[in-house]
Parts: sequence; C-alpha cells; structure tokens
Amino acid sequence: MKKNDLPAQMPEKMTIYEYEQKYTKKSNGKGARLFLGIFAAAIGVLLFFCFFSVTMRVFELELPSNINLYLGIATAIVSVLLYIFLFIVPLVKITKLNYFVTNVNVMTAREAKKHNKKVRHELADKIIDVTAKVDGVGWYDAEIVGKLAIAQKANNEDALKEHLNALYSGSIKKNAKDMIFKTSLKTAMYSAVSQTNKVDAMLVAVLNLQLVKDILFLYGFRPSDAKLVRIFGSVLRNSLIAYGVGGVKIGNTIVQSMGNAVKGIPLLGAAISTVVDSSVQGLTNGVLTAVIGYQTIKFLSEEYRLQDILDGIIIEETQEEFNETCQEIEQELKSGKFAKAS
Repeated sequence: MKKNDLPAQMPEKMTIYEYEQKYTKKSNGKGARLFLGIFAAAIGVLLFFCFFSVTMRVFELELPSNINLYLGIATAIVSVLLYIFLFIVPLVKITKLNYFVTNVNVMTAREAKKHNKKVRHELADKIIDVTAKVDGVGWYDAEIVGKLAIAQKANNEDALKEHLNALYSGSIKKNAKDMIFKTSLKTAMYSAVSQTNKVDAMLVAVLNLQLVKDILFLYGFRPSDAKLVRIFGSVLRNSLIAYGVGGVKIGNTIVQSMGNAVKGIPLLGAAISTVVDSSVQGLTNGVLTAVIGYQTIKFLSEEYRLQDILDGIIIEETQEEFNETCQEIEQELKSGKFAKAS
C-alpha cells in the first residue's frame, strides 16, 4: 500500500478533564442571576424615569383650558403601554429562551450533553417551523433548512449538527449583521433628531434591547446568565452615555470605554476614531449600538462552538458513578440472591 493510500489519522478526542482544564471557568450561578436582575431593574428604572420626565413636561405645557391635562393623561397612558411592550415584553422573551450549558466539570458534563442535544433539536424545530410558516422572513437558507428537516426526521445527529453549523456560519450570521446595521443606523438618526438627553437615553435603551432580542430570536437561543449580565450591562452603559453626552464633545473616558467594549471586533476601530473627532451624539449612539450587536453575536458564537466541542468529548466514569456501583454490589451481596443463584 502506498503512503498516500493510508487512511488519514483520526484526531484524538478530548476528555472531559482536558475540556474542564481548557474551557471551564469558576462561576457563581446565583450571583450571575442576581446581577442579571440588578441590571435589568436598573434599565427599567432608567426607562421609567425617562418616560415619567417626558409625561411631566407635557403636563407642564402652558395650553388653553385643560388641554394640557388631557394631553398629559394621554401621554401617561401611552408611556405605560410603551414601557410594557418595549421593555417588559422583550425582557421576558429574552430570559425565557433556552441556552447551552458549556461551563461544566466531570460531574455535570453528562447532563449538560443531554441538555444541549435537546436544545439543538428544539433549534432545528424552530428554524424549520419559521421557514415553513412565515412567508418572506428570509432568515434561513431554505435549501439547508430542507436538509435539516430530513436530518431531524431521521434523527441523524451528525447531519443535524452539520446543517445547523452551516446555517449559523452562513445565513444566520449574515442576517444578524444586517439587523445590527439597520438598528445602529436607526439609533443614530433618532438621536440626531431628538438632541434631548432623556429621549436619547430612552431610545438607546429600547433600541439596544430590541436588537438583542431580535438577534437572540434569530439564533434561537440566548447566552448563559453570566454573559447575559455583560450584555445588559452594556445596554445600561450605552443608555447612560446617551443621557450624559447630549451636545457635548466625546470625552476620553467614553472613548476608552467604547474601545474596551469593541476590542477584537473588526472594522469598528475606524468608526471610533470618527466619533472621537465628532460632537454628533447620533453617531456615538449608533456606534455603541453596533458594539452591543457584535458583542451578542460573539457570545452566542462562543457558546455554540463550546457545546459542539463538549458533545464530542469522552466522558470517563466519575467517582460518584464508581461509588454508586460499589453500593449496588454491596446491596446485591447483602440480599443473598447472588449466593442462591450460584
């Protein structure tokens, strides 16, 4: 047999111990959920303050008769409805989405793999369902979705993963970038028109949150609590920056925070250098919205890649399983059934 005819050597699979050493980080699940609640509440308080301020300004307008009173009441009702639909509803939808478990150890890896397999099949069902039932959505490559449907029906795990990978690296990523561009442009235009710090902060918070929700629904899953904390923290930071820089030239502190946020994100360096030389708040808010979008894609891509790696690892028997086996042997011996059978 010629050398070229030899089969390619298969790479050795990673063990759970190697995975744990390389990818698992110490984390506090309860702490992450606590901070997630704190950041969400802070965004909610900021939005409430902005809506309340706008409503009170309407009440204070000097209009004839009781027109300002009725106009103020109408504004208050609209503000409440907007608060519910633009903050509460997206927040609930985001937190209810499922996520991959990737920060595991030898004790939790097996359950995590089962959970992640279930999530992959749920994603496949959702993508197939949206493509079949929603006309003109154009989120997913129809040809690949057709192959995904065949793999799902045949319960072919390898093919299902292959087609999901093709979608996430192709049409899904492309459409996520389109969402980022459109929302960033919308944020910049609205901010440039308003030039009012409270309205700017409100617009940035709402549009940033909407962008995060749209990207997560496009991908079909959300990041872990720890990464979602960072996303919500960025939404809050952007809103506070929008509130504080109205009509003021961008300061070094803001530029530095923007630079830290976009570290490793291509093509945004030039945009930041433009913002440094600009006093246009709309451009600032637009760029910061793009940062949120790319940060969200980055976290989703990281966790999707890690669950794929985790699915292929070798899980060795744990100490817990060994102890369980020993207990079963002990119980069998004490029962005397084994001796009688012998």
